[in-house]
Amino acid sequence: MPVPKYSTACSFFSSQFTCLFVFFIIVAGTTTPCLAKIITNNTTRRHRQVSVDYYARTCPNVEQLVGSVTNQQFKESPVSGPATINLFFHDCFVEGCDGSILIASKQGSKELAEKDAEVNRELRVEGFETVMKAKEAVERKCPGVVSCADILAIAARDYVHLAGGPYYQVKKGRWDGRISMASRVEPNIPHANYTVDQLIKLFNSKGLTIQDMVALSGAHSIGFAHCKHFVKRLYNYKGNGQPDPNVDPKLLNALRMYCPNYGGNLDIVAPFDATTPFVFDQAYYGNLQKKMGLLASDQALVLDPRTKPLVQEFANDKNKFFQAFAAAMDRLSLVGVKRGKKHGEKRRDCSMHA
Repeated sequence: MPVPKYSTACSFFSSQFTCLFVFFIIVAGTTTPCLAKIITNNTTRRHRQVSVDYYARTCPNVEQLVGSVTNQQFKESPVSGPATINLFFHDCFVEGCDGSILIASKQGSKELAEKDAEVNRELRVEGFETVMKAKEAVERKCPGVVSCADILAIAARDYVHLAGGPYYQVKKGRWDGRISMASRVEPNIPHANYTVDQLIKLFNSKGLTIQDMVALSGAHSIGFAHCKHFVKRLYNYKGNGQPDPNVDPKLLNALRMYCPNYGGNLDIVAPFDATTPFVFDQAYYGNLQKKMGLLASDQALVLDPRTKPLVQEFANDKNKFFQAFAAAMDRLSLVGVKRGKKHGEKRRDCSMHA
């Protein structure tokens, strides 16, 4: 991977801000905007077999082995953090948390695998590389024991913590899924322009509460989105040739510098959190209150009476946000868990069915 090239636009705000740094990165990969928004309603008894100490006898050092990789990757390529967290969400959104996002499409197959769905083509390679390297490290010590799905869940948690977010226990015992179909992705991934009504309906259908939805949206504390996911907000939001009135004017001008209405570099991205883009904190929620949300689906959270109180609460209390986020991630991680040979497999190569 080439080294990202950074350019920075700095806008001076009122006394509430010292300086707003808007980072734009031109890279040879891509990233996707909607990080944390779906979970299937699958609360089966199989969850009772998933536990924090699942590998206590068979691979007691699994978290240390994965941690050795995530620590190194985070130092060498910090973008591995949001890339892997995003990958985890996209895995859980479709077919549950079963590592199906990691499967490569078979050459000549009529049905592409999940990772090759249009929306997933923006997933950064660093996320896949993290899982691959962690799997190799685990396989050397515990061959054929730990699933790719568990490794992805552990790695996502590690990166949340490495970026400054909460540390939470990860339940383990997932098996890897046998199904990976691109055609099942699109209906299960929220869009950047979703309304709160659409988000709530989608979340409720998957078993998540409004609080879970708002807390998981806080994963946008880190990460980036391509211009195409928010460019309409900058120029022609409602088809009337005007920008979204819920975009701060100085942020609007800064974003327009790098995201023209037509043309422009397709690889340019902007941070979800323009104030602390590399730190997992509650600033994302404070930004929403100041009309500094990047996506329409983000900014909508502070405009709706059902979600606004949670945005305000999390903006004012980092501990409450961290507690809510950790609890929501735990529930997310149990979506569609596969157990046993009838429903799953244990892959040695995460990109290929066993």
